[in-house]
Amino acid sequence: MASALEPATTSLPAAAAPAERAPGDDRLARILAPALIAVLVVAGWEAIVRLNEIPHYILPGPSLVARELVESWPILWPSLLITVKIAGLALLAAVVGGVGLALLCSISKWIELSLFPYAVVLQVTPVVSIAPLILIYVDEPLTAVVLCAWIVAFFPILSNTMLGLASADHNLRDLFELYGASRWQQLLLLRLPTALPYFLGGLRIAGGLALIGAVVAEYVAGTAGTGTGLAFRVLEAQYRLNIPRMFAGLLLLALTGVAIYLLFGALSHLLLHRWHESALRREP
Repeated sequence: MASALEPATTSLPAAAAPAERAPGDDRLARILAPALIAVLVVAGWEAIVRLNEIPHYILPGPSLVARELVESWPILWPSLLITVKIAGLALLAAVVGGVGLALLCSISKWIELSLFPYAVVLQVTPVVSIAPLILIYVDEPLTAVVLCAWIVAFFPILSNTMLGLASADHNLRDLFELYGASRWQQLLLLRLPTALPYFLGGLRIAGGLALIGAVVAEYVAGTAGTGTGLAFRVLEAQYRLNIPRMFAGLLLLALTGVAIYLLFGALSHLLLHRWHESALRREP
């Protein structure tokens, strides 16, 4: 008989070990799940158009949009390249300006207090209201459109980089100061690596916004500006009631935005997957 002082013990069933899931399963699910939704949406769209006999100038079916995309490819592809060029130039300028200003703000508090409020004002002002003024005062149409797209893409780079530079561990900063590290050594060895994940997150946001800014600027510019961009081709198709071409142009813009996001997502994984928690694979 067990002693009265001996603690009672109950046998609990052993917890089942979590089932291990191969990394390839996650990648396959990320592809199959959205692909299945896309197939269902396209099939439903086609069925609705055919069953209700909706005219193509109101709502074209996916098959008609695909055929128009193939037939209009010689027109749409050069226009897409121009739009991507505008977005790329705007994003490059946003990276240079945003990172440069973030570094200046991190070095001097007075620079941050003096300039950051104007960056906020620039961000909250709708680019649609600024674009006509820019097109009036800037003689070169391409420069004006790039400037409009830059306004949209600039702030995410600036704000995310500033947040990253300010997120360095204070204990590590004290340790650097204890060992006599200069301000530039702290910046290069501690604050910039800390800010890299934040910058890459802002880059993914700014990439899509640069494309949106380029499209909005082309809409505002119209024939007075870059009349060969893809956004202008969509407007041109609207004026001509060529609705299938409108859908084809919008499809190209959407796929371009997805490609930009995936490109910067791959860049982020390449730079972070060996050391940062956001990109490390969790062990099962």
